Amino acid sequence: MKLASFASILLAFVFSHALALGVSKISLKKENGSLVVNVGDKLFTQYVYKDAKRAKPVLYPVIGPLGLPMTRNYPLEEAAKGEAKDHPHHASLWYTHGEVNGVDFWAVGKGKGKIVHQDFLSMDATSFTALNLWQNAEGKTICQDERTLSFYAPSDQDRAIDISITIKATVGDVTFGDTKEGSMGIRMAPQFRLKGEVAKGSALNSEGIVGKPVWGKRASWISYWAPFGEKEVGISIFDHPSNPRHPTWWHARDYGLVAANPFGLRHFEGKPKGAGNMVLKKGESLTFHYRFLFHSGNPKDAEISQRYLDWSKDKKTD
Repeated sequence: MKLASFASILLAFVFSHALALGVSKISLKKENGSLVVNVGDKLFTQYVYKDAKRAKPVLYPVIGPLGLPMTRNYPLEEAAKGEAKDHPHHASLWYTHGEVNGVDFWAVGKGKGKIVHQDFLSMDATSFTALNLWQNAEGKTICQDERTLSFYAPSDQDRAIDISITIKATVGDVTFGDTKEGSMGIRMAPQFRLKGEVAKGSALNSEGIVGKPVWGKRASWISYWAPFGEKEVGISIFDHPSNPRHPTWWHARDYGLVAANPFGLRHFEGKPKGAGNMVLKKGESLTFHYRFLFHSGNPKDAEISQRYLDWSKDKKTD
């Protein structure tokens, strides 16, 4: 057999094997104030970083297994069937906090803070790092963050986003205050809700707690899942062991909000106000690492416990 023919056969085999595994190429492209993330020729998500209506960068939409939307439309678009038009600050998938040096970055509106995109510090085929300023209502910078987002599509049954957020006290001391209103959050599509018009969801955390009681509990990971036709699809969020105060508390509501929050001890555990404060002195920084895994199947079928263990062994660096 000629070498060229053998090479052609080998390439064909590798290509067909990759297709059988569902492996697809990820690409990133800037487009009208957004960074579009595609898997093959299909949309995975958009990092919306320049939008006058938004008070922070967000990921929207987020398309998971079977081409299903993982987050609700509202408030970025008209509400879909079964969506509640509540909490306009629950904009798909985001990072922020409700009390930073007394400024509310969680809610939106007059007198609230904004997280303002400055620049992309780096970008490759599957990830980027962005710089953002946290500014009060008068435009004064309180702190800044550098966030790295990495995107994965190991098969047509799974999508993943790894998010690393480094908060930097570049201007002065910074206090992340003790409030439940934070921090690494997602407002899921209505099917994942535990209550509501089209709610079909279930919830489980790493400690074996199920349903509504997952709210305010500490856990290494949390999963929500729901049936879509004959198949189940889930959303699991991982809190890395290197994160401050791991395992985190979860601001996880039955109406579709889920947020990892290591600050809200007075709400979650009834401790004195301020017990959850986290202070950065000027020049200091603080880093958190999370994974959002969008998967086929419930947590047992998707082997979420093992997949969390595998991911958690990856040593993160600031």
